[in-house]
Order: sequence, then C-alpha cells, then structure tokens
Amino acid sequence: MRSADVTQSEMFSYRTLEERIPASHPLRKLRVLVDGILATLHADFAALYAKTGRPSIPPERLLRASLIQTLYSIRSERQLVQHIDYNLLYRWFVGLDMDDDVWDHSSFTKNRDRLLNETVARAFFGKVLGLAQWHGLVSSDHFSVDGTLIEAWASMKSFVPKDGSGKPPEGGGRNPTVDFKGEERKNDTHASTTDPEARLLKKSRGDKSRLCYMGHALMENRHGLAVDVETTLATGTAEREAATAMVVRSLKRGATLGADKNYDTAGFVKAMRAQGVTPHVARKAQSAIDGRTTRHAGYAVSLQLRKRIEEIFGWAKTVGGLRKTCFIGLAKVKAQTTFALAAYNLTRMATIFGWRLNTV
Repeated sequence: MRSADVTQSEMFSYRTLEERIPASHPLRKLRVLVDGILATLHADFAALYAKTGRPSIPPERLLRASLIQTLYSIRSERQLVQHIDYNLLYRWFVGLDMDDDVWDHSSFTKNRDRLLNETVARAFFGKVLGLAQWHGLVSSDHFSVDGTLIEAWASMKSFVPKDGSGKPPEGGGRNPTVDFKGEERKNDTHASTTDPEARLLKKSRGDKSRLCYMGHALMENRHGLAVDVETTLATGTAEREAATAMVVRSLKRGATLGADKNYDTAGFVKAMRAQGVTPHVARKAQSAIDGRTTRHAGYAVSLQLRKRIEEIFGWAKTVGGLRKTCFIGLAKVKAQTTFALAAYNLTRMATIFGWRLNTV
C-alpha cells in the first residue's frame, strides 16, 4: 500500500542529540581525542580572556568548529555557521545542544581572530604531536622537509608600484581592467595594496608568478606525521632558512633529513652537519653532498620516503583550505597553516588507527 506524502511537524522530540549520532561514527573517537587535548589547554585559554564582562563563545567550541571547517572543507565562516545550525553531527561535535542558538558568523570571526593566533595554534599542534608520541607514532631518527606556496588573498591587480607611478585602472565598475603588460614588477618596487606582506614568486621555471606566502613542514618518515611547521614570506631562500629553524627546534643529533635539490647548497649542508643532522638531500650537478653520505643505503631510502611530504601539502590544499588563504597578513596565515597541519595529523592518526573520517 502506498503511503501518503504528508509532512506534519512534531511539537516534541523524544530522542536526544547524543542518540542521533551513531555509536560507530569515527567522529566520536576523534572528539574524545580533541576534548582531551583541549582540556590540557585550559590555562592557555584562561590567559586570553578577562575575568569580568560578558561571556564570549567558549574557546573549546571555537576550536572544534574551526576543526570541522578544516576537516570538511567549508570555505567560509558564514557557511560554517549555517552547517552547524542544521547539521546535527556538526552541532554535536562542536558541543551545542539540539535547541542551542548558533552564534552569528561575525561573532564567530571576531572571537576566532582573537583565539586562533600563532601561540594557540602552535600549542594545539604541540598537544596533537604529543598525543602521537604517546601512541608511539613519532620516532627521532628519520625526517624530511619541504616547502610549498600558499596563494595570498590578493589579486595581481593589487600589486602596484610603491611610489604610486603605476597606470590607472581602465574602465569603471567593481572590477576595472589593469594593464601591466611590459611592466617590470618586483618585490623591491611593488607591493600589494590588499596584503602588503604577500610576495611575488614562482615556484619553478616556467610556472606563473603569484602573490603568496610559503608554508614549510618537517615530516617524520615512518608514519608521515608533521612534527613541525613554519610559515614565512615567500623568498628564494625561505625554504632553507625555515628548514634550519625547524631542525634546531625539533631534531636531535644523529637524525637524517631528506630534502629535494633546492636544499643542496653548501650553506645548508654545513648548517645541518653543525647540528649533528645528516643531510640526505637530492644532488645537483655541482653538489654539496659527497660519497660519504650517498654511499649508505639509508640515503636512497630517504630520497624515496621524502616524497610522502607531498601528501601533507596535498591534503592541506585540497581539504584544509591552504591552496588560497582567506586571511591577510603573515601572522594570521601562520596560525591557519599550523592549525591545518594539526588537523592533518589528527586525520593521519585516525587513518593509522583504522578510523574512516570521510572528510571529503
């Protein structure tokens, strides 16, 4: 017998939000991990807020919401708030009850900008890494390093001469035409009016130039987890400078470090050996690496495993929102990059544990 397509709203619901989330859903396990990490950040959160005044959005909920935004590739705060409002899974993960009002997207943005600074993001990243170390997923022997371009939230039209001598826009409207054909544009003489800290750079010969920042990751080879992260202005030497800083900060003597040919310079190799780290970098025609390093079987293994770091950047750009940042300024891009790689580590750990998050 065919049922009638009649919709009648119920006045009361007899199932709690907790009952509506399947017991086997992988986000249940992930929330246990996240709640444990957030509990250890209580003192860090308390230092950011005044003891009097109107209560704000709980920082734990802001971080859970930001994690949902990163894991499920929600492109804006406005869409995030809409999803949390009608998606019971997201509402449960953030910590809202069935009838709780969702905050306005502007309130979320203002509170998030105060909370998600580099200090808090790095503290969260460190807690996630500490959890991975507690599970035995991080060794101290073999690592890889690499960098990638993060496109800035600024158009090429905004990249104008600092002295104001550029050609005026042609035509009217919200998107006027700017003719910069034949004009030599350099970071020394030009700057973006939208994001002055963005730099014009191209990753390789034949690639197009773009306004960008550079993100850097230090990866543990055995399980593919990011053990350190850095974000810098886009320059030709930023990769090696950031790698040196991360090695000093995170690696112990006796470790090996795989890297591509861009790191094969005498200065970088000397700096690594001064830190007691063996540089397993891919060799150029005139290489700073000699047979003392390449003769060992571990050198070839490092060159093979270092390519796994592209999985980190691939996930961060396709899922984590780092292909083109939505933030202006190096400080905010640093916080976004650090938080995105912390989210990657959580998903990587979930994969190792056999949880299927289905984030995309």
